[in-house]
Amino acid sequence: MAAPRPRSSLRGALCRQLLLTLVVFSFACEACKKETFNIPSKLEADKMIGRVNLKECLGSVDHIQSSDPDFRVLEDGSVYTAHAVVLSDEKRSFTIQLSDTKKQTQKEILVLLEYQKKVLRKRHTKETVLRRSKRRWAPIPCSMQENSLGPFPLFLQQVQSDAAQNYTIFYSISGRGVDKEPLNLFFIERDTGNLYCTRPVDREEYDVFDLIAYASTADGYSADFPLPLPIRVEDENDNHPIFTEAIYNFEVPESSRIGTSVGVVCATDRDEPDTMHTRLKYSILEQTPRSPGLFSVHPSTGVITTVSHYLDREVVDKYSLIMKVQDMDGQFFGLMNTATCIITVKDSNDNLPTFRQNAYETSVKENTVNVEILRIPIEDKDLINTANWRANFTILKGNENGHFKISTDKATNEGVLSVVKPLNYEENHQVVLEIGVTNETPFTRDVALRMTTMNRAVVTVHVKDQDEGPECSPEVQYIRIKENSAVGSKLNGYKAYDPETKSSSGLRYKILHDPKEWLTINEGSGSVETSKTLDREVITPRNELYNITVLAIDQDGRSCTGTLAVSIEDVNDNPPEILQDYLVICKANMEYIDISAIDRDSSINGAPFYFSLANTSPETNRLWTITRVNDTAARLAYQKNAQFQEYFIPVVVKDRAGLSASKTLRVNLCDCTHPVQCQAATRSADVILGKWAILAILLGIALLFSILLTLVCGVVSARNKKGFPEEVAQQNLIISNTEAPGDDKVCSANGFMTQTVNNANQGFCGTMGSGVRNGGQETIEMVKGGHQTLESCCGAGHHHTLDFCRGGAVEMDNSRYPYSEWQNFTQPRLGEKLHLCNQNEEHMPSQDYVLTYNFEGRGSPAGSVGCCSEKQEEDGLDFLNSLETKFTALAETCTKR
Repeated sequence: MAAPRPRSSLRGALCRQLLLTLVVFSFACEACKKETFNIPSKLEADKMIGRVNLKECLGSVDHIQSSDPDFRVLEDGSVYTAHAVVLSDEKRSFTIQLSDTKKQTQKEILVLLEYQKKVLRKRHTKETVLRRSKRRWAPIPCSMQENSLGPFPLFLQQVQSDAAQNYTIFYSISGRGVDKEPLNLFFIERDTGNLYCTRPVDREEYDVFDLIAYASTADGYSADFPLPLPIRVEDENDNHPIFTEAIYNFEVPESSRIGTSVGVVCATDRDEPDTMHTRLKYSILEQTPRSPGLFSVHPSTGVITTVSHYLDREVVDKYSLIMKVQDMDGQFFGLMNTATCIITVKDSNDNLPTFRQNAYETSVKENTVNVEILRIPIEDKDLINTANWRANFTILKGNENGHFKISTDKATNEGVLSVVKPLNYEENHQVVLEIGVTNETPFTRDVALRMTTMNRAVVTVHVKDQDEGPECSPEVQYIRIKENSAVGSKLNGYKAYDPETKSSSGLRYKILHDPKEWLTINEGSGSVETSKTLDREVITPRNELYNITVLAIDQDGRSCTGTLAVSIEDVNDNPPEILQDYLVICKANMEYIDISAIDRDSSINGAPFYFSLANTSPETNRLWTITRVNDTAARLAYQKNAQFQEYFIPVVVKDRAGLSASKTLRVNLCDCTHPVQCQAATRSADVILGKWAILAILLGIALLFSILLTLVCGVVSARNKKGFPEEVAQQNLIISNTEAPGDDKVCSANGFMTQTVNNANQGFCGTMGSGVRNGGQETIEMVKGGHQTLESCCGAGHHHTLDFCRGGAVEMDNSRYPYSEWQNFTQPRLGEKLHLCNQNEEHMPSQDYVLTYNFEGRGSPAGSVGCCSEKQEEDGLDFLNSLETKFTALAETCTKR
């Protein structure tokens, strides 16, 4: 903590101390220099007090010895304290013996130590203690043994500050073990700086204590910076290693190879890691059963492995090992612990299943099926009710015809031999079977034993004879017949026989099932004859056989059942048939259309088909052609000058055998882009009305005429009312706040006024009559004008004005017409009139006529003309003087420019 002292202070201190002289003696009484060192009154262990020049005294030194055991000398001449030294006197001396064995020379150096008591002065209040950056006040390595036996308080080391040479210094410490838990474990002498421990310490609880030492003067001034003082607790082997589990349980398959890993045991030690105290060694103390030794443990990792291939579950199924772990790398003085390891030997399929006998005999009656005839027991030493114990039986030889089946009884593990297909005594009196048995899992022994992993036994089955009924063999018998054969045609039928006599005599035959009842059977001979005409095309599918079930019965009533399969040969009795009836051709994108045909006969009487046009009119032959596409299809094409209409085209199709048929196709050559369009139109045009529908239409027409007659009579009475109401003729702009349904009248461009069905009963512009409401029905009528034309509505210069809409002296014929007649009158002329009214005198398009625009641009700055109805005044027309720009759009439309 103290800073380096100035040279003057050092010289003064040296002058105030006595010098010691180092004298070296040899056996010849030659003296070396003697050395004097100034030391404090108390020295700690391993503290350097000075250095002497050994080579100056003796050139070659191979042995150095100190006469005082409290001091030791190194080869470079450094002198250290071997123990803590306290000088009771002011002077103390010892000798250093130097020897050169080669030259047989020995010399001595006298070392004189002197301690002089100094009276230290107190620091003045204003005086600053000089602190040096390089100082002896530094962390001093210090340690203590855990679980020390004392005596306590136990001296650890002395803390000193360089400032103690000039001032009275007091020492203190803080940190864990002093003013923190554990409290009062350490204390330091205030005057000397000696550090003590008061009681034993457990390293596993506290491995290091980071203390901080302080040096201060009597008036409390800090003479040096606080000194970190770590005290390390040296480990002692005071903790036994402990296994992680008291009992370990492992499993290993029997017949495992040498070196197979069984499991791992593990232990922990609380002592200091990476030391001998925690270097553990594992071993096996005892194995039960003891012989033979089958396991070993790796001393460092604790991995247990097998060291023998004699593991056999059938001999010993469980082993118990006493495991030992010892620290100090297993040395005899190390601490140890034990645990138990239970090793269970798992079953493997190392034992073959074996038959109790090599040969078995049994018997069964012929024609018996689905019966158990023999049970075969086996023996297996493997674990019961496991896959290593359960047996699989196989019939190796003798069952080529599939008469037998062998299975395993899961409860008893026996082989159960059964008959699944009837045996025939006449064919074979006995059957010899070879049976093999294995386990569900493969055998695990070595390759040499795997060659004989199947045990075998021979089973002789004796077939017993019994009186049998007739035998239908073969069960299915075949005959051929042409379709359309004459009724009563005879054919070979079905034959059964007695298995014992091999004869068919004495048997009777019956037909159990004939799907179409085409055949009958002769009861005695079994021959068949046709009872109806056979049609191959009726059978579905047509290429299959026509099966008849036949019953054969012997004299004792025993029977058998067989099948008579009739192959019906095809006759060309069906012409090909065109599939299409109605065709639609869109002339815009279709140049032709394909047609196809089918033939119900077989392929030898079917395709390829030959298509052609039948005897048709020259016009049809000129417009239509037909060409071959493939064996079953043709292409019907038209000429470009063909008109849009429906054509009736007769087409002849002929099969490969020459049988033909004709069919008239209805072909619609249509102006369309997709056939659906013409088909929809055709469906609407082809609606055929029934007699009741026609009667309903006639009644409706009669009712309509009666209503029209009533309307005409009502109108005749009002024929003299030709003028318009005076209010309407004034043509003044009146504010209307009423938005309820009223007279919605629009003056059309051709001079006719259209009127909604909700209008009242007055016309407008002299062109429309009133609507007449009668019984909820309303009829719109037209007033026919004399020679009224559209020009009268356009005004002078062909400009559109509202003058005509205000009414004029137009002579009109007041005769009325229905709305339908009015529409028929106006529609043909509407386009022409609109075109004329859209031109001026120079036949140029007029600008005041309603034109069509693709883009109307932004809206009018005046807004909607509906603003004209925003005023709320009921009377007065002053608002006409302040219409401003909002009325411009309406004014430009209704007034002449």
